[in-house]
Amino acid sequence: MDDHWYEDETGSLVRPYTVTRGRTRPDAGIRLDLMSQVGAVPGAASRPGLDHARACLLDLVRAEPRPVAEVAADADLPLTVVRVLLADLVAQGLIEVRPQARSAAVADPGLLREVAERLKHL
Repeated sequence: MDDHWYEDETGSLVRPYTVTRGRTRPDAGIRLDLMSQVGAVPGAASRPGLDHARACLLDLVRAEPRPVAEVAADADLPLTVVRVLLADLVAQGLIEVRPQARSAAVADPGLLREVAERLKHL
């Protein structure tokens, strides 16, 4: 018996809320922004009781940390579902969440002024 919950030709065989057991938000205390980086804990391996959806998400972040939004896009699942499933993996100690890295270049007022000036000339 195949335990896959997704078919390429027909789409989802199981409604997303079923995969999350009816939950629409991650457990309290686990914050997952769109750009939060999620990555597998070094040495984390799929557990025998891990369902297909959570195992697939773990595989997506195993090689390197990725933003939550990118994981949701690659998993082809709604963002709310991915947040709940990733929070479950955090609670199980299989992945870790890193806050979004802030870039110094984004906050540089001089750079922003230069961009605004060049846009005026277009």
